[in-house]
Amino acid sequence: METAPAYPSKYVMLNNSNSSSVRPPPQRRNIPRYHSNHHHSHGHCCLKCVCCCFCFSIVVIIVLASLLSVLYVTLDPKMPQYNIESFEVNAFNMAPDFSLYTEFVVVVKANNPNKEIAFTYGKDSSVVVAYSDSTLCSGKLPAFHQPFENTTMIRVVLTGKSEFGSGLQEALMDNRETGRIPLLVIVKAPISVMVKSLALRQVMVNVNCSLVVDNLAPNKRVRILSSTYTYAFEGITLKI
Repeated sequence: METAPAYPSKYVMLNNSNSSSVRPPPQRRNIPRYHSNHHHSHGHCCLKCVCCCFCFSIVVIIVLASLLSVLYVTLDPKMPQYNIESFEVNAFNMAPDFSLYTEFVVVVKANNPNKEIAFTYGKDSSVVVAYSDSTLCSGKLPAFHQPFENTTMIRVVLTGKSEFGSGLQEALMDNRETGRIPLLVIVKAPISVMVKSLALRQVMVNVNCSLVVDNLAPNKRVRILSSTYTYAFEGITLKI
């Protein structure tokens, strides 16, 4: 009968002569490690949310751009047009102390060429006539509503008393003799835009008109020799 092969023992017991308290080492156990996928799943969800928000924003932008394009084509918006039709001098009196009293009457033609857009002019407007950066007189536009495809003539009375130095007085006299007097008319008006019956926000419109007139004699016909207009709508400047 065969005997089972002898295997070497996993540890050796020492006798009392070598050690009295040595114990066999415990067997090692390989404990399996489990790696969690929690962080990966959380990052994947965040990425999906970002992608969804981005796609939604793109769709909203495309829809708004399409609506604005259709609205622009349908309304065909045009800027209002302004022209100074006439310029009258009721008073232009120089005093010995170099002060100047003036009274001008300016007729402004406001044209609204739009078919679906109206304008409402507010109360806080101003009209100033200046010569060589010195204010001669000032006034205000009346508050009114301008309907679709309408042309309105606005009569503005401007009065003022200013201090004129000898240099400005001599320059003005020279211009009067040559028959070419440069003036600057500055108009500022708050305007509310109305699309059909819908009122939009109010914008400030600035119109600068550089005029050259032939004379400033009171109660005499004044001819406008040339004019240049500059429009500014909330920082957007156009020159005509």
